[in-house]
Amino acid sequence: MSSLLIVNANLVNEGRVVSADVLVRKGRIEAIGANLSASGVEVLDAAGRHLFPGMIDDQVHFREPGLTHKGDMATESRAAAAGGITSFMDMPNTIPNTLTADILNAKKQLAVGRSVGNYAFYLGASNDNIEAIKALNPQDACGVKVFMGASTGSMLVDDPDVLEQIFTYSPILVAAHCEDTPTILENEESYRSIYGDDIPFSLHPTIRSEEACHKSSALAVELAKRCNTRLHILHVSTAREAEMLSDAALADKRITGEACVHFLHFSDEDYAGKGALIKCNPAIKTAEDRAGIIQALLDGRLDVIGTDHAPHTWQEKQNSSYFKAPSGLPLAQHALQTVLEHYQDGIFTLEFIAEKTSHAVAQMFNIKDRGYIREGYWADLVLVDVDKPFLANHANSLSKCGWTPFDGYEFRSSIAATIVNGQLVWRDGCLLDVTPTGMALEFDR
Repeated sequence: MSSLLIVNANLVNEGRVVSADVLVRKGRIEAIGANLSASGVEVLDAAGRHLFPGMIDDQVHFREPGLTHKGDMATESRAAAAGGITSFMDMPNTIPNTLTADILNAKKQLAVGRSVGNYAFYLGASNDNIEAIKALNPQDACGVKVFMGASTGSMLVDDPDVLEQIFTYSPILVAAHCEDTPTILENEESYRSIYGDDIPFSLHPTIRSEEACHKSSALAVELAKRCNTRLHILHVSTAREAEMLSDAALADKRITGEACVHFLHFSDEDYAGKGALIKCNPAIKTAEDRAGIIQALLDGRLDVIGTDHAPHTWQEKQNSSYFKAPSGLPLAQHALQTVLEHYQDGIFTLEFIAEKTSHAVAQMFNIKDRGYIREGYWADLVLVDVDKPFLANHANSLSKCGWTPFDGYEFRSSIAATIVNGQLVWRDGCLLDVTPTGMALEFDR
C-alpha cells in the first residue's frame, strides 16, 4: 500500500474541528499532528477543506448476485466512493436470497478484488431459516435483516412465532424493515377500485401509509423489549415512528433507528415532478415527516444516517403502471452531499454529520478500527469542500443504472477526495484507475 501525507486539513472528528496533518502508511493512520513531514510519500494539500472519517453506509442494495443489470459490487462501490462512502453493508434480497451461511460467504467473495469500498453483508431472515440464524458466526455478518412486511419473494417474515424466535435467538443486531402488509394491501385495493392500475404516484405515501409504518415499527419495538433484542429500525420515514424511540445515549440503547438521505431531502410534494423515480419502500412522506426525522436526528432519537441505495434501470422506472414500476432509487453517489445541505442551511454541524454518518455506525455495529480519525485506525477518509458546488445530473451518474433522482440539483458542497484503506480512489471529480482495495469489515464482538 502507498503512503500519503494530507496537509493543512480541517479534521472533523469526535466532536471537534481542528487543523492538522495526517500521515498514512500501509493503509493506516500513522500520525496526526501539526507540520508533519515524510519523505517518499504522495502529498495531498487539503487547505480550506474539511477531512471527515469516511461515511459507513449501513444499508445498500448493490444488486449482486442475480440482479446485475441494475448494479454490481464494482459499479456501485465506485459510485459510493464519489459520494463519500468508504464502507457499506449490503442487504440480502439478492438472487438467491442471502439466507444461509454458504450463500453469505459466496456473496462476500463477489466483493473481493472488485469493491473499492469496504464491505459487510446481512444474513436475511425468512419463515424457514431460524436454525441458520441461531448458528450464525457474529463475525460473518453485520446483522440479521428482517422484512416485517412488504418484502420481495420469500423474505417476508409473517409468522409471529418465527418472528419471536428471530428476536430471541439472533446472536447479533436485528435490522428491521417495518411496514404492515395487511394495511398496505387494504389501501392498494381501495385505490385500485378507483383508479384501476393507473394509481397516481402521489398516492404512494397514502398506500404505504404512516399507519402501516407505525403499526409494524411498534410491533418490532414491543418484541425487542420483550425479547431483549438488539433492534435497529431501518429507514424511518415518519415523525410518528421516530417519536417512539429513545433519546438516550447510543451506548445505553438496545433499540436504534436509521434516517436515510432521501427522507432528509424529498417530500410528497416531489411526486408531481419525479413520479416513479422517487417511488421507494417505505414511501417518501410529508414535509412535516421530513422535519420530524431531522429533529429526531438532532434529539438523538435517530442514531445514524444511511442511504438505502437501491438502483433500478431507467427503463424499469419508466414503466407507466404504478404497480409495475419498481421501488428504490440510486442514492450513494450523492450521500454525503445530501447531508451537507443541512449544514449549509445551518441545521447540522460538521461534527454532527461525522457522528451520524461514521462514528455512530462504527459504534452501533462494533466495527473494528474504522469510523474515526485516530492513529492506528484504517485510513478511510473523505475530503469535503463546503464552498464548491456540484451539479448532479444523469450524465455524470456513476451507478450502472445511469440516472439520479437529483438530476438538475446543485449541491452546495462537493467531495474533493475519497480515501479507502489509505488509497485515493476519488479526486477532483474523477474516479481514479486503481486496483480495488476494499476489505471485509471486521467486528469487535
